Amino acid sequence: MTSTRETPVRLTQFAHGGGCACKIPPGELEDVLGALTAPRPAAGDVPLLVGLATGDDAAVARLPSPAGAPAQAVVSTADFFTPVVDDPYDWGRIAAANALSDVYAMGGRPVLAVNLLAWPRDVLPFDLAREVLRGGLDIATEAGCHVGGGHSVDDPEPKYGMAVTGLADPTRLLRNDAGRPGMPLSLTKPLGLGVLNNRHKATGERFEQAIATMVTLNRDAAAAALAAGATCATDVTGFGFLGHLYKLTRASDVTAVIDTAAVPYLEGAREAVRDGYVSGGTRRNLEWVTPHTDFGGTDTDTRLLLADAQTSGGLLVAGEVPGAPVVGELMPRGPRAVLLR
Repeated sequence: MTSTRETPVRLTQFAHGGGCACKIPPGELEDVLGALTAPRPAAGDVPLLVGLATGDDAAVARLPSPAGAPAQAVVSTADFFTPVVDDPYDWGRIAAANALSDVYAMGGRPVLAVNLLAWPRDVLPFDLAREVLRGGLDIATEAGCHVGGGHSVDDPEPKYGMAVTGLADPTRLLRNDAGRPGMPLSLTKPLGLGVLNNRHKATGERFEQAIATMVTLNRDAAAAALAAGATCATDVTGFGFLGHLYKLTRASDVTAVIDTAAVPYLEGAREAVRDGYVSGGTRRNLEWVTPHTDFGGTDTDTRLLLADAQTSGGLLVAGEVPGAPVVGELMPRGPRAVLLR
């Protein structure tokens, strides 16, 4: 894989936000989605297994199976965002890995993707868009996922991502509502991607450890979780570790106790928080989870890192995953959804 990091164009300067930190704030999004109810499917329609109700990572529907054939489900998701790094090839790789992650987070395997591209064609050279698409194609190829075209628009702000279709065993899904008391919590990637990306946008510093983490597929982590018998997971992206953990505890009607000393962070993440490279999305995440969290004696910087808006983060699995640190445990539901210790 060849990067184009020498390009003089700083893509992050053409975006008001960066990566998953530019998501609609979770509270505002839930206010809108809460008013929507899907119509009840007619008899004989494909049954919807996972939809809007629990705010999971992707939609899942059971496919008709011939008698004697293994059951199968289709997993559907879409994800796109503004540039999180300046290098167009790296941005394409990161955005593709992030979109594919939603399928892995449900226990599925991606089989087909289409590109979603918005480009200010009168402002940015279109050959940079080619590099973005090349990065996305390389990651999809690594995942064994076809890329079959897509859709593009002329837009004042560059955006890129994918709509992805996957397949899964409907009896072995990873869902955010399947957590039960006594299950350990494992985290498969370190935190701190948001603050390092924000520092990159502000200063132009390149953080290889962040890029390597973001372009790593969650394929192996999902396979390991399924092999270990896990049934509950979510990926950690724009709503931060605390935001996605809160959604999991709410959907599963449990409380999570987190050992903050066990949570892994990327090199340089604490220094980035110390120096003020915290996005508005991260602060909104922290505000959203505060009424539902007992922070104990955790300091402000740790709270911000736990709420840091991740892009292409890891999986948070209710179960032990080989090679991933156990960062907490689920317990019966108490007055607060999350306890930090």
